[in-house]
Amino acid sequence: MERDGLEALLASAGIDGRRLRHALTLVCDTQWWTLGDLVRESATSRRSIEALLREVRLERQGERFRVPLLHTPDYQDLFAVSEPPADPVGHLLPHYEHVVKRMKDLIRQAPAARQALDHVSATAETVVRRALLLGARFWLPGARVLCVGDHDLTSLAVRLVHPECEVTVVDIDERILAYIDAQDLGVSTRWADLRLGLPASAREHDLAVTDPPYTPEGIGLFVARAVEGLKDEGRVLLAYGASERTPMLALKVQQTLSALNLTYEAVYPDFNRYFGAEAIGSAADLYILRPTTKTRPAVAARVDKLATAIYTHGPQSIESAPAAGTRPESGPDFTPDLLVGDWPKDLPQPRARLATWLAKPHASAPSKVAIAVPAGLETALARLLLATRAAHVRVHLAEPPARELPAVPAVYAVTVDGSVLDAVRLPPPSDEAGLVVRRILDNAHGKLANTWREGLIAAAAARGLTLTKNDARALIRMSAPWAESVTVLEAPLHRLESLPTAVAATLASLPD
Repeated sequence: MERDGLEALLASAGIDGRRLRHALTLVCDTQWWTLGDLVRESATSRRSIEALLREVRLERQGERFRVPLLHTPDYQDLFAVSEPPADPVGHLLPHYEHVVKRMKDLIRQAPAARQALDHVSATAETVVRRALLLGARFWLPGARVLCVGDHDLTSLAVRLVHPECEVTVVDIDERILAYIDAQDLGVSTRWADLRLGLPASAREHDLAVTDPPYTPEGIGLFVARAVEGLKDEGRVLLAYGASERTPMLALKVQQTLSALNLTYEAVYPDFNRYFGAEAIGSAADLYILRPTTKTRPAVAARVDKLATAIYTHGPQSIESAPAAGTRPESGPDFTPDLLVGDWPKDLPQPRARLATWLAKPHASAPSKVAIAVPAGLETALARLLLATRAAHVRVHLAEPPARELPAVPAVYAVTVDGSVLDAVRLPPPSDEAGLVVRRILDNAHGKLANTWREGLIAAAAARGLTLTKNDARALIRMSAPWAESVTVLEAPLHRLESLPTAVAATLASLPD
């Protein structure tokens, strides 16, 4: 038997050789493995597994492999003889097989991952175990849970396991928000680009769950926003993983967490498993973080100076983000009263940050506004336009807009010339439903249901009817229960697309 290379590999791993020995035990158990499955099951990086497989005798069937039973005794003295650390909720999982099955179907049918957003899907077992851990560690009846990004669909698992708690999702991906709403499991959805802020209606939660981009910048931003969404006594559950080969990257992330003055209540190794992310062993630890009295000031300081580059791929990756202050100046045919975004410093006009523009109405009432939108923030375009009542808005983009802009055509006539978009404000419509919709969109920073209510009362008065606030709100609740506490700028685009139909339904329900 020739195994010098294997013994040398295990010896070089030292005390960390347990991962490799566990993988060796698995590949010798007569089961057929794919590389991805073995990486995920052993929570060991792909490079380390490939190094191991080069040193053992394998038989293969296509992409699958195993050590033949004949050769298993050659390696038995090298096996890991004990199991990995106990799963804190593994004993509960058999009681929720029906939820795991449901989540497998939901994950399989969900929108495809987007590399530019660093999407990697967690397994169904992982998201159900997250939900079980929440219930095992915290009292959930009446609790409010915030999912800060939810490509993994943890929100749906939490609602299936704990229907007694309230769950809200904030996410940049409109497809994910629409998919979660379509399941009708009572999850509230909010659109947010966390680089531009957390929705005001996503505050005061008891628990926050996040599985962010695995860069120090991404971890810092998502955890900071999670803290903003918490009550003072809340907790953040963070999924984060690094390869056993890259402890310095893990150190940078933990330094970022330490800078937020968070305490570690627990760290569960390799709790999360993924389809993909083989560079980190298709696994991530689960941190339970508790804010201190020094956390909120640290969070405020961080988000005030955060960068937009937080991902490992795409135009907003930490490697490829453009330098600040490189937006083109406005042309001679358009002189703005206000500049929004990152513009050259020598321009004389007053300016506002993108985050401030979305967070609250501007103090003045500019007639012409120029907005600079850097690459990677295009998903905010519709909201940036709806955030003002300016007569003319010119938007400079990194590239031409890729899709139609729901709700915007009800307010602006839009033309596009290359990467420059012009939006000229339309006069109010003449029809009753159009007027109510326009009233809502014109008050984009306000509570959508409140503006809708006043629009219904005005429409009823124009018909010679009296409609109370409570009656108007009841009509809205019947037609669009999602509108209760959201603003136009927080609402997912599919909700804004449905707004004209919903408004028409409430008007049709007015008493004769």
